[in-house]
Amino acid sequence: MIAGRLQRADTRFLHKFPARFLILSETHVFLAFRPENSLMTPFDSADLPIFRLAPGQLTYSQLRASFLKAAHHRGARLHSYPHPLKGVENENLCTDVAIAGDPDAEKWMVVVSGTHGVEGYYGSICQTRFLLEQDISPSAGVGILFIHLINPWGTSWKRRVNEDNMDLNRNYVDFDQPLPANPGYEAVHDLFATDIRDAARRKARDVRWRQTVQEKGYAALMNIVEAGQYRHRDGLYYGGEKPSWSNITLHKILKDHLPAHAREIISFDLHTGAGQFGHPMLMAIAEQDYPGITRARSIYGPWLYTVITGANNASDTGISAAATGYTSAAMIKLFSDRKFTQLVVECGTYDSQSVGQPALLDDHFLHLHGDPASAEGKKIKQRLLDFFFPADPDWQALVQFRTRQILERAVRALRNEP
Repeated sequence: MIAGRLQRADTRFLHKFPARFLILSETHVFLAFRPENSLMTPFDSADLPIFRLAPGQLTYSQLRASFLKAAHHRGARLHSYPHPLKGVENENLCTDVAIAGDPDAEKWMVVVSGTHGVEGYYGSICQTRFLLEQDISPSAGVGILFIHLINPWGTSWKRRVNEDNMDLNRNYVDFDQPLPANPGYEAVHDLFATDIRDAARRKARDVRWRQTVQEKGYAALMNIVEAGQYRHRDGLYYGGEKPSWSNITLHKILKDHLPAHAREIISFDLHTGAGQFGHPMLMAIAEQDYPGITRARSIYGPWLYTVITGANNASDTGISAAATGYTSAAMIKLFSDRKFTQLVVECGTYDSQSVGQPALLDDHFLHLHGDPASAEGKKIKQRLLDFFFPADPDWQALVQFRTRQILERAVRALRNEP
């Protein structure tokens, strides 16, 4: 693990959250708040940045401040895991953890946001709203673990990948074993690594891209590319050569905060960018059928989509079934000795071929060969955010409402309520 300490930038906002004490370990910070101080400063959720600002104006720091303030207001226990790098505004980065509900409960819900960085804008808001709006008191009889922005670098820099260009949903593999090969990707890698600053090269690359799409078909081509690859650091859907900081930190958080007496766990990973616009798909993604899928079907019935992953597998959900290294697979393996159900909420946005992939490619080339701080770089970032986090008010309202429904139903199931 990477050692962390509370740095000056952290303290700029901590005055808003009066602490009785701080316990700093090598890996994370524990923030203990005086509940009596909350009585001195009236809390108004309307003051939180996520409610005051338009979606396109939000930043990582504002998401984090909103989450911490909401968690403090509701009496959740907070822990922060500092990331070794700075954010786009030179801010300190952390994955924050809020533990709510009954700490002695045998049944737990886990909610993870920000696996794919920029998708964490949606996930963060859903976590914060759940903290504010739902019964998370110890009397509820269920423990709740919120893991806020597990890829904070990607959220801050508005990237789907992490600081090493890794797709975290390709990074959860056994690096002591031979890494998965993707020969189909090898044939098209240069399409995603060409230096396109030269106009002639850009034109040649675009011509070849159109030819490849025409030859293979867009869906078949993306099934090859999205399966992931482990050879090219400058490529798309790169799974890495070792466990990422986020991978290591997620495992540590689960070890630190999910008690050994937790005998049933329902876990969610929150995403956007695949599927029909405004439709939050509830999915079970696994390498094979397992008891958690049966449990999920008993809770959600026909609302549940199932994606079984494996070489050459396909799915009509917009999610790659051919990929390896999903967070879901790692969680299922980690909790194989418990009654465990891993689910994904995937909120559809705009069309992938005409909007999503061009936005991803522009961002990819920007970080390979361009300047994210330039005027053009900022436009590219805004387009990527707009794809993964549409400003459309109906989209915002619908995905937040449906996600709340999904989480509420999980809590009711854990309580054995209808």
